[in-house]
Amino acid sequence: MSVPLTSAAPTPRWREQTAYLIHQIRRSPLTMAGLAITLMVVLCMIFAPWLASHDPNALNLSARLAAPSAEHWFGTDEVGRDLFSRVLFGSRQSVGVGLFVAFSACFIGGLLGCFSGVIGGRFDAVTMRMMDIMLSVPSLVLIMALAAALGASLFNAMLAITLVRIPSYVRLARGQSLSIRQMGYVKAAETFGAERWHMVHWHVARNAMPPLLVQLSLDIGSAILMASALGFIGLGAQQPTAEWGAMVATGRNYILDNWWYSTFPGLAILITATGFNLLGDGVRDLLDPRQQGK
Repeated sequence: MSVPLTSAAPTPRWREQTAYLIHQIRRSPLTMAGLAITLMVVLCMIFAPWLASHDPNALNLSARLAAPSAEHWFGTDEVGRDLFSRVLFGSRQSVGVGLFVAFSACFIGGLLGCFSGVIGGRFDAVTMRMMDIMLSVPSLVLIMALAAALGASLFNAMLAITLVRIPSYVRLARGQSLSIRQMGYVKAAETFGAERWHMVHWHVARNAMPPLLVQLSLDIGSAILMASALGFIGLGAQQPTAEWGAMVATGRNYILDNWWYSTFPGLAILITATGFNLLGDGVRDLLDPRQQGK
C-alpha cells in the first residue's frame, strides 16, 4: 500500500514579509531607537490627560518660575503653570501638526502628481510649472509669508506648511507615474479603455506608494520643526495653547535665571524630531529594493 506524499504547506506571504520586517529592524539599532522614541512620544500624546500632574492652563502666581521639584518635575512658567503638563499637552499640538502635514501633503501631492503623469499634455505642463514656481522660493520664507498672510493660528500654520510641502510630492509621484505608464499592464488597461481614475487608483498610485511613504516618514520630523519655528516667531499656536515652539520663545526671556523654562520644551522638540527622522531613515532602508535579500 503506497503512502501518498504530502508536500509542506507554503508559508503565507504576510508571514515572510513580517519576518523580513522584523529582521531589518533588528539589524538597525538606529531604526529601533527611532521606533522606540516615536512610540514613546505617541503614547505621551495619547495619554497626556492621564499622565499630566496638573492642569496645563491652571494659574498659580504663588509658584511662578519655580525650579524643578517633586511637585513640578519641569518647574513652572511665569504665571505658575506646570511645565511638565504643558510639555505633555504640547506634544498633541506639535506632533499633531507633523502628522497632519505629512499625510495631507502626501495624499494631495501624490494624487495630483499621478494624474499629472497619466493625463500629460497641457495639464501636466501647467501643474509642473506651478510646482516649479513654489519650489523656487525657499520653503521657510514661503511658509512664513503664507502664515503671516493667513493670520497667526495653529490651523493656519498647518495649512501653510502643507501647501509648501505638496510640490515635492507632486514631482516625486509624477516621476513614478511616468515610469509606471510604460509597464505592460498599464498599456493593456489603456488599450481596453480603462478610465484615467481607474488607471491612477488601481495601477499607478499603488505602485508609486513606496517612495511616497519614504518621503512622508522623513517629512514628519521636518514638519514638527517648521511648526515649532512658526510658534517661536509668533505665527503658530497662540496663548494659552501649550505648544513647544511658543514655550521656547517665551522661555528665552528667562533663560539666564530660569533655565528650565525653555530647556525642557526644546529637548522635547529635539528628541521628537530625532526619533521621527531615525524612523524615516529606517523606513527608507526597508523599502529600498537594493536591500531586499540582504
